[in-house]
Amino acid sequence: MTALAAAASRPTSGLWIDAGRRLLGHRLGLAAAAFLVLLGLTCVGAAAVQGGKAEHQDAVRAMERPSAEHWLGTDRLGRDLLARVLAGGRVSLGVSLATALTALLIGTGVGLVAGYAGGWVDEALMRLVEVVYSLPDLLVITLFTLFLGREPLGIVLALASVGWASEARLVRGLTMRVREEAFVEAGRALGASRRRLLVRHVLPNLMGPILVALTFQIPSTILAESTLSFLGLGLRPPTASWGTLVNEGWLVYRTSPHLLVAPAVVLVLTGVAFNVLGDALRDVLDPRSAGRR
Repeated sequence: MTALAAAASRPTSGLWIDAGRRLLGHRLGLAAAAFLVLLGLTCVGAAAVQGGKAEHQDAVRAMERPSAEHWLGTDRLGRDLLARVLAGGRVSLGVSLATALTALLIGTGVGLVAGYAGGWVDEALMRLVEVVYSLPDLLVITLFTLFLGREPLGIVLALASVGWASEARLVRGLTMRVREEAFVEAGRALGASRRRLLVRHVLPNLMGPILVALTFQIPSTILAESTLSFLGLGLRPPTASWGTLVNEGWLVYRTSPHLLVAPAVVLVLTGVAFNVLGDALRDVLDPRSAGRR
């Protein structure tokens, strides 16, 4: 019985410690993480330092090119573009992170239940996933924004309504594999409830792939939010996001290219950084990579 108890309480702390050590030796991953942390802190800190500078209009100085006073220039209403990009970063990053977490929570719950329960429960939940996959994402998101509004909460729920399906499939497949492991069988033999097995034994062993999935989900969500804003289906003006700034810059890119280049470059760099970080996390969280690095 002692051996079964030891198997059922399979430790995962060692894996995370080893993964943290390997991440410290992953230069690209560390660089991407440092860039994202610096970007996030800058966007958040700018709100306290700049105050209402992002919304301050000066028609006399509209459409100015980059200068010592306005590092990225000004927009068509004379607002400082750097302040607008940082304010847009707070919105885009906040909405994307909230959307990714919401989609991941829903998908993880559905995937865990479907993968562990099996049978008709699995069939019913996977049919629901297939229905979500069969519907055009843009149509579903547009309908959600019409009912929920084009506020940040409405955009988060609209994007999460289609984003959870892929996470559910991932977690279901992982759960079906983990539920056959010896430590889960040992937990069953000890009389552990399904809830305890899922929460205490199955889920902790899925956290690595789930964390990697979250890292890849965030840039996809940033792009989706930016696309909605670019199409005029996203956040309402004057709320700034990288998508709305790209949309505004696109209208005048021939005469004032800086209005398009600045938010587009930040958007691309952020997406690349999240993908590089996701690749790094996938490498360091794979125990088989320990001997290769």
